[in-house]
Amino acid sequence: MNTVSGNEKEKLVMKNIIYCVCFSVFIFRANTQPLHHYNLADLSAKNKLELDTATKINVLEDKDHKGGITLQGYAWLKEVSFSKGTIDIDLRGKNVFLQSFLGIAFHRLNDSTYDVVYFRPFNFKHEDTSRRKWSVQYMSLPNYDYDKLRKAHPGVYENAVTPVPSPNDWFHATIVVDDDSLKVYIDHSATASLKVHLLNNYKEGKIGLWSYIPGVSGDFDNLVIRE
Repeated sequence: MNTVSGNEKEKLVMKNIIYCVCFSVFIFRANTQPLHHYNLADLSAKNKLELDTATKINVLEDKDHKGGITLQGYAWLKEVSFSKGTIDIDLRGKNVFLQSFLGIAFHRLNDSTYDVVYFRPFNFKHEDTSRRKWSVQYMSLPNYDYDKLRKAHPGVYENAVTPVPSPNDWFHATIVVDDDSLKVYIDHSATASLKVHLLNNYKEGKIGLWSYIPGVSGDFDNLVIRE
């Protein structure tokens, strides 16, 4: 019969205490991080979104997404600066091949310098299964666009999404930005669809909604930022 010595019991107790303390600190930090909810339709109406000259924006006429907007272009939150934390957003693209690109941009220093996580809904369930691995993408502009990253690091900065939403339906994205890395989760899954290291030393900048031009518009709602 195996027995545990007093010293081993003491080590086990201390290990459990350390685990409990660390877990409690993690939960405390998560619950005390400032949480900011943004009604995008209100921001648009109050002129609190900075728009590119080519951007087209309208309030959604959707009873289930009354605070949402439809966007073609880029819309930056005027009074919000983001460094690291968690970004939650509801998104809806379109199943239009090579036309639907939408996501969240952050750490913007100027019009051409920022990071972005975006989705290609037309690839979510594409019949060519190899294209499904091009469903979610991270880029760091201007030095690391998707083409350069795909050629130099295939399969590293883009991936399939799990679970797989319908290309024409709303889906939820959670983007967790740390000091030097980010993770992307879909529809509250515990499994990250994308995990990458950031490709720059940007530490803070504006955050915005990103819907690529040329292309079809994308829909955005329920933006929540926790820093």
